[in-house]
Amino acid sequence: MVQGTLYLVATPIGNLEDISPRALRILREADLIACEDTRHTARLLARYEISTPRESYHKFNEEKRTAKLMQRLHEGAQIALVSDSGTPLVSDPGYEIVAACRRQGIRVTPVPGPSAAIAALIGSGLPTDSFFFAGFLPARSSGRKRRLGELAAIPATLIFYEAPHRLLASLSDMVAVLGSRQAAIARELTKIHEEFLTGSLPELLGRFQEREKIQGEIVIVVERGEAAAEPVVSPDSIKQHLEEEIQKTGLSRNEALKSVARQRGITRKQAYRMVLDED
Repeated sequence: MVQGTLYLVATPIGNLEDISPRALRILREADLIACEDTRHTARLLARYEISTPRESYHKFNEEKRTAKLMQRLHEGAQIALVSDSGTPLVSDPGYEIVAACRRQGIRVTPVPGPSAAIAALIGSGLPTDSFFFAGFLPARSSGRKRRLGELAAIPATLIFYEAPHRLLASLSDMVAVLGSRQAAIARELTKIHEEFLTGSLPELLGRFQEREKIQGEIVIVVERGEAAAEPVVSPDSIKQHLEEEIQKTGLSRNEALKSVARQRGITRKQAYRMVLDED
């Protein structure tokens, strides 16, 4: 029996023109396209008049669908795996089926193309000779700081993905752990409202705190550190913590209080009351 092939096809991260002729050919010729979101991928396929059958393959059904797709690959199917945007498996589903293919001798063929992490890195103005992709940081401040502490001493430019609603909290924790390193924030890459902002981490935090709303897909690129960061220990006194935050970041008292509240996992109102209680 002729075994099939799993193609890992990179798709555009915004601009639909950013797809290779080879990727389009594979998508047309495949027996099936495994999509993170079939509706999202349908827009790309409609643009290029591709009618290949689609099936969902995402983090919630990855284990179940892997077995089904592996059976089809053993029967000789040619399957293209795509994520909603960019290169599959990079902070997206796909590891399980690729690992299964390698264990069972099924051919795996990457079809390279767009990647938000690489696009942000090369446009950041920071060193590209050595870099470390860290994906998404933990959602909670304590977990973020712990992870940032682990990454602080890596002698490479750091690359992170972040959701817009967590950007301020993540930048605040980066300032606390990584200090005043130079950084770049890439937002809405390849899209109409593409934006690159550069500066120190405290400067970037201040600039985004001034915005009424933060939207879009975001990549944060941070320069390498010279040495391991000191463990982050918040003072017992919130008033002392607030004064240290103002001195360290140069933020206004009100913005520094917001930052302190995020670091402690409380609301600004709770932080304000605690400051008053210490007076």
